[in-house]
Amino acid sequence: MKSVIVCASLGLVLFVCVGASAPPPPDIRPVRTVVAAASAEGEPVSLTGHVRSRTEENLAFRIDGRMIARQVNVGQVVQPGDVIAKIDPQPQQDSLRAAEAQNQAAQAALHEAANTLERQTSLLQQGFTTKAQFDAAERAHLSAKAEVDSTAAALHSAEDQFGYTKLVADSSGAVIATGAEAGEVVRAGQTIVTVAHDDGADAVFDVPASLMRQVSPDALIEIALTDDPSVHAVGHVREVAPQADPVTRSYQVKVGLTEWPKAMRLGATVTGLARMQVAGGIELPATALTTTDDRPAVWIVDVKTQQVSLRAVELQRQDSSSIVVTRGVEKGEIVVTAGVHALRPGQNVRLLGAAQ
Repeated sequence: MKSVIVCASLGLVLFVCVGASAPPPPDIRPVRTVVAAASAEGEPVSLTGHVRSRTEENLAFRIDGRMIARQVNVGQVVQPGDVIAKIDPQPQQDSLRAAEAQNQAAQAALHEAANTLERQTSLLQQGFTTKAQFDAAERAHLSAKAEVDSTAAALHSAEDQFGYTKLVADSSGAVIATGAEAGEVVRAGQTIVTVAHDDGADAVFDVPASLMRQVSPDALIEIALTDDPSVHAVGHVREVAPQADPVTRSYQVKVGLTEWPKAMRLGATVTGLARMQVAGGIELPATALTTTDDRPAVWIVDVKTQQVSLRAVELQRQDSSSIVVTRGVEKGEIVVTAGVHALRPGQNVRLLGAAQ
C-alpha cells in the first residue's frame, strides 16, 4: 500500500514538473536587410545605330530607257546642275525632230491660211467673193491656228522628254548610295543615286518596343563612334516612327545631333546612351527577389513584430545585380536581401545589424 502511494506521488510530481516547463523558443532566423529608397536615376540604355543625313534624296529618271553613263560614285559631292547620269537619248531625239517638223508644217499652213483669209476679207469688202468662200477661209485659218497650238504643245513635251534623258542634281550634297549601273535598262522612278544633303545629321536607332515607354522623349542622348568613343556628340529625339517594324517589332528613332563632328561621317556606326525613366521606382539588390504564385515578390519585415510577410511586386528592370520595383514596396520599408528562400510568412527574424 505504501509503494502505491509513493508511485502515485512521484507521478504527480513528474506531471507537475513537465506541465510547468516553458514552451520552446520561437524559430528566429537572422536576415540581412535594406531600407527601401527611391532610385536616384534610371538605368542606362545603350543601343547601336548609324549616322544618316537629316535629309536624303533619291534621284531617278522620269522616263524609261537604257542608262549609258553614271557620272558620280559614292562619296562624291554634287552641286545643283551637275549631271548625275544619262540614258540613251536616241528615241527621244527622234521624237523631238518629228515634233519640230510637224510644228514647222503647221506654222507654214497657218501662214498660208492667214494670207487666204486676208485676201477673202478684201474681196468680200469689194464684193468680188461670196460670203460662203469667206467663211471657208475663216474656218481654215482657225483650224490652222489650232493645229499650230497642238503641235507646239507636242514639241514642248518632246523637248521635256529629251531633257529627261539627263539626270541632274537640283541641290548640293554627297552621294551615299547608287542603285543602277551603266548598261542597265532602268524604269521611271527607279533610284539611280541617293544624295545626302548637308543640312545636319541624325543618329538612327532601332529601339525595341519594351524600351519605348521607358526612355523620356526629352532625354539627352549621348552619341559616340563605336570604334572611337573620343568622337562624340549629344542630341535629342527628333522623330519616332509611328509604327513598329512588323518583323523586328522595333521602332526607328532619329536623334538629331547638335554640333555634329565631321569625324562622325555618314554611315558610321555609333553607340547611343540614354537613361530610362524611373518613375518613382525603388532600387533593391537582386538577391531580394523571390516569387509567389509565379509573380516576383520580396519579403517585408514588420518593424513592430519583427516578422516577415511575402509581398508581390511589379518590376521595371531586373539584372544580375539589382532590381527596380515600381509597385509593392513603399519608401522606408525594410526588405530582406539574404536568405529569402528559407523564410515563411509570419516567421520571426533578427536583423543582422541595423537595416541599411
